[in-house]
Amino acid sequence: MASLDDLATFFGWCTAFHVALYAASAFALLLARAPIQRLHSRLAGLPEAELAGLYFRWLGQYKLLILVFALVPWLALRAMA
Repeated sequence: MASLDDLATFFGWCTAFHVALYAASAFALLLARAPIQRLHSRLAGLPEAELAGLYFRWLGQYKLLILVFALVPWLALRAMA
């Protein structure tokens, strides 16, 4: 059975990984939006104008998921230890 320190370490690394993935996604969209939009437009059959809103919504939802399922458990476990 895992100890609280083991779980805190797990959630800490989980948070770090997902924040890095979030940042990489945000920077990719910031730096190469046009090629990414063209690719996704062709793959999904959506108009490029609609994709900007979808990207913004996806990044917001992903950030919320990181907070709820990775950062908050890590903070709670750190407070308990």
